[in-house]
Amino acid sequence: MEKLKAQLDKLTEQLENSEDFTASLENLVSVYPFNEYEYIISHLLAANKLSLDDYYQLRDSYTERNLYLYVFEISAPRRLGDKWAYGQIKQLVSGIKKPSKKLDPQYSNQYDLWLDWVDQKRKSHGICIEVKTSRAVDFEKPHEPLYIKALTSDSDRPFDMNFQQIKTRCADVFLWIGIWRDTIRYWVLSSDEVSSNRYFSKGQHRGNIGEGQLHIKDDNIDEFENYEVPTAKIGDAIIGAYKRQKKIK
Repeated sequence: MEKLKAQLDKLTEQLENSEDFTASLENLVSVYPFNEYEYIISHLLAANKLSLDDYYQLRDSYTERNLYLYVFEISAPRRLGDKWAYGQIKQLVSGIKKPSKKLDPQYSNQYDLWLDWVDQKRKSHGICIEVKTSRAVDFEKPHEPLYIKALTSDSDRPFDMNFQQIKTRCADVFLWIGIWRDTIRYWVLSSDEVSSNRYFSKGQHRGNIGEGQLHIKDDNIDEFENYEVPTAKIGDAIIGAYKRQKKIK
């Protein structure tokens, strides 16, 4: 949003009545879908300070930088994890399933996803997967709405993605999803790799035995590089992490 505003500010300075126009913005009443940016762009087009081709380029550039901004508008944590994240992984990993007692008689909502895998000896395995999702937002703007403080992947602003309520004993593999305005990144770790990570805090809340949290921040994200996977390799990475967890060669 900051980049779009800077681009529009530069163009409005070229208007003959730029000072009056800027003053009028202070009293502008916006009702969806008519807002400040629609007002500015329509005036720039009318004044021939912005061509239609330039508008399309401006629009496409903004869309590319904000492909996943809608995810920051999801306010309910369960809707983000249970619906959005599941739909995302379902599209990317063939064979992923919602767990049930039919698949796992011991299942009692302790993990999120299930993946069947057959090894080279034709032995079947059921991989228990826990999914954690977090969004990259400006750490120094705690009181702003998420969609306002959402960051792009090239931002130099500080952020803190907190993956919470991690119960390492309840899953074989952990899949973490980090969301920026313009990109989504995935990390896949075995349960042991989470519990032994130096950033894993085993006591998220007083009295919560066996439940912890882990923060991925702007100053430590590079240390998780070995666990980051491209979208096309998430399924293979889950199987690889499971093999590491179970000591399968």
